[in-house]
Amino acid sequence: QVQLVESGGGLVQAGGSLRLSCAASGRTFSRLGMGWFRQAPGKEREFVATISYTGITTYGESAKGRFTISRDNALNTVFLQMNSLKFEDTAVYYCASRTVPFTTDPTRYEYWGQGTQVTVSS
Repeated sequence: QVQLVESGGGLVQAGGSLRLSCAASGRTFSRLGMGWFRQAPGKEREFVATISYTGITTYGESAKGRFTISRDNALNTVFLQMNSLKFEDTAVYYCASRTVPFTTDPTRYEYWGQGTQVTVSS
């Protein structure tokens, strides 16, 4: 019903920046809330950021002040701009969609992308 494809991950030095993209297809993107989550080896999936279909944004504690989520409905794409990256940001980053009201709970997101690896080195 919804297909999500992430891109933009890679290797970056601490203090650097990356911009992740998530392209959506399969239904009306402008009516979906979108979120970014991440998962490091041996850890639970962690909420990073979400943006409503009206553009309201919310960030997890680890992302506040450093990451920015945005969307371009004309391109059916959501972005995650990551600045001042730290080693602790190393994880697989997943894009996900929801139709429910605001939530940080990954179990309430309905469709997921394949993930993109972000690795931060010192």
